[in-house]
Amino acid sequence: MGDAGFWADAERARKAVEEVKQLKRWVDPYRALQKRVRDELELAELHEAEPVADATLEQLQQQNLSEFESEIEQLELQHMLQGPDDGRDALLTIHSGAGGTESQDWAEMLMRMYTRWAERRGFKVEVLDLLQGEEAGIKSAEIQISGQYAYGLLKAEKGVHRLVRISPFDAQSRRHTSFASVFVYPVVDEDIEIDIRDDDLRIDVYRASGKGGQHVNKTSSAVRITHLPTGIVVQCQNERSQFKNKATALKMLKARLYKRAVEEREAKKAEVDKQKTDIAFGNQIRSYVFQPYTMVNDHRTELKVADVQKVMDGDLDPFIEAYLKRFGSKVA
Repeated sequence: MGDAGFWADAERARKAVEEVKQLKRWVDPYRALQKRVRDELELAELHEAEPVADATLEQLQQQNLSEFESEIEQLELQHMLQGPDDGRDALLTIHSGAGGTESQDWAEMLMRMYTRWAERRGFKVEVLDLLQGEEAGIKSAEIQISGQYAYGLLKAEKGVHRLVRISPFDAQSRRHTSFASVFVYPVVDEDIEIDIRDDDLRIDVYRASGKGGQHVNKTSSAVRITHLPTGIVVQCQNERSQFKNKATALKMLKARLYKRAVEEREAKKAEVDKQKTDIAFGNQIRSYVFQPYTMVNDHRTELKVADVQKVMDGDLDPFIEAYLKRFGSKVA
């Protein structure tokens, strides 16, 4: 980078800077941990050479050891995120399935769960599209989660999620089973070439629904784009401006087309399509049971967590880590 002509080619310089950033994400934590371990070993040798009955020192050493283990686990987790798109931001879509109002309420609960998970990690969450249910909950939502390795982590969440609880919408307080599906796409960088011809697009504008005031409900600001060759449909009604909604919808479409191209290039489309199963019983990847007992059970890794409320508050890392340890970056 110190070369006089390095910045002459802006695109080449940008890619080089990004590559350096990626390498630093690996090297800096490793070097910092290595230095701390070296300092700790020197302290232990000193203590061994001149033993001193110091409970505070021993407590500090135990605390440092616990921190080392946690940091090593984080480096191991990062090592599992080596897929070509793992470092990207994520587009996460949620659709309610069989179960009517109960299912729509479950879809909204999942949206809240992923929002809480992202906030725990300091990630940015942006709602791109939201379709409210008639009585409660949501029919569908698309949110962008931006942060380091967001896609690599969230790809573990693709599939059907099953809820078992006593429904608050049932006057007889009966137990209900509901379903919602989650699918995840990597957010595409602007420099990646995805050919989208105007002739291949059908663009519809309509009045946004739900909350937002008179402007949202009385002007045709919402945008729906259909990509005719593939049948992919995206829509956005989050902004007051039709222009901004169109730009966001095109970004969503580009992400989906990129994902499709990757699947075709890697001959994994059939494997991905198998995950996009019916949103109903028998296809779930995880079950969340509130009654008659509490348990979250991941059917792929067989990990079970009894504190269902903690999971619903965004504590998803044990499930994500179990998935990555079993499947690594083999699944896109």
